Amino acid sequence: MALTKKDVSAIAKLARLQINDDEVEQYKHELTQILDLVEQMNQVEVVDVEPMAHPQELMQPLRADEVLESDQRDKFQAIAPAVQDGLYLVPKVIE
Repeated sequence: MALTKKDVSAIAKLARLQINDDEVEQYKHELTQILDLVEQMNQVEVVDVEPMAHPQELMQPLRADEVLESDQRDKFQAIAPAVQDGLYLVPKVIE
């Protein structure tokens, strides 16, 4: 897909980019290459291709789901300023 200088100027305006006339030709060439690549990618047959979460088949090593710390709830609530029915009481901060 070939872009015109008018197309490039319109794209620059939409993107709120200020480009001078000397740069328009360069951007026209670069944007045309990008659009050609996208068109080439659209031609690839992907009907039977299964989606992948990652391009490499790597497995995330997971650790065992074990409790590593003891329950210290009573200890922490004993030093809290205000506790009621096992809950911490805090001052009201929203009127």
